[in-house]
Amino acid sequence: MQNFNDAEMAGLTQAVIYHLDEWKISAEDMLRLLGLPEEVRPRHMQQYRQGDKVFPQTEDILHRIDHVVGIADALRTTFPFSNQMRLMWLQKPHRRFQKRSPLTVMLDEGTDGLMKVRIEVDCAYGYAINDALHAQAMKAAGTA
Repeated sequence: MQNFNDAEMAGLTQAVIYHLDEWKISAEDMLRLLGLPEEVRPRHMQQYRQGDKVFPQTEDILHRIDHVVGIADALRTTFPFSNQMRLMWLQKPHRRFQKRSPLTVMLDEGTDGLMKVRIEVDCAYGYAINDALHAQAMKAAGTA
């Protein structure tokens, strides 16, 4: 797990809040999506937004942040000229998610949901995961 200094973590926190604000999700949903501790309340999101607080550097939260940033980057690549299209893609039911929206999948399934959505929208990430799984299977087959 990578450790960030205070300034880096402040920048990362504000960048993630910016992406989640673009996705037009509530403070409650931000807490769920990021897996923040129970003592963090929706009203605290303003402190994160302003840079007064930074997200905790736990493995789970950093993993979730990585997915949020990856999804946001992939959406900007897919829909470079339209924030409205990025938002529509996140909110529209999708056949690969059993008619659930990508945002619903992320909120309902946590880290696994974030990964599913990222694989769907970011083909490079999907290929990297597939390659890693293939290499792992080949290694396991070679040791059997």
